[in-house]
Amino acid sequence: MLYSPEQKRRRDESVWTLVQGILAPLQFLIFLISLGLVIRCLTTGEGESAALVSVVVKTMALYIIMLTGCIWEKVVFGQYLFAPAFYWEDVFSMLVLALHTAYLYVWWTGALPPVQQLWLAIAAYAAYCINAGQFLLKLRAARLQAEGVRKNSGDAARPHAQTGSAA
Repeated sequence: MLYSPEQKRRRDESVWTLVQGILAPLQFLIFLISLGLVIRCLTTGEGESAALVSVVVKTMALYIIMLTGCIWEKVVFGQYLFAPAFYWEDVFSMLVLALHTAYLYVWWTGALPPVQQLWLAIAAYAAYCINAGQFLLKLRAARLQAEGVRKNSGDAARPHAQTGSAA
């Protein structure tokens, strides 16, 4: 079970659930725009500054959603990170954060040339896509759990149909 009844109640009542619901698609939109700019720069050599800065914007969005996600996890599960229900998503999120932070470092310091910075961004984006997939699967599991609870509570209210076997 993904959520206990009390955790589900806290999740449903928390403003942070709405915040996450708004930030996740916004971050994905920022990602898509940035990915387009990065690919364009890597394939044509055009728009280098826009591509480099777009990854910074994407990284800032990631930091914001991670911070608010930690608050959400504390409200729902009582701890800021690595709650059992989201342990592996949080572990992989650390890799995503590390790659994005490494990008910020090389961008800020110039430790890598721009094309290599963009390839680092591609690696960070690949990890982000895997992590986003993890969270989408978890969202699906939560929906299936909710449907199962609704179905089971509806079944409990009415008598079970006879199957033709002796009772």
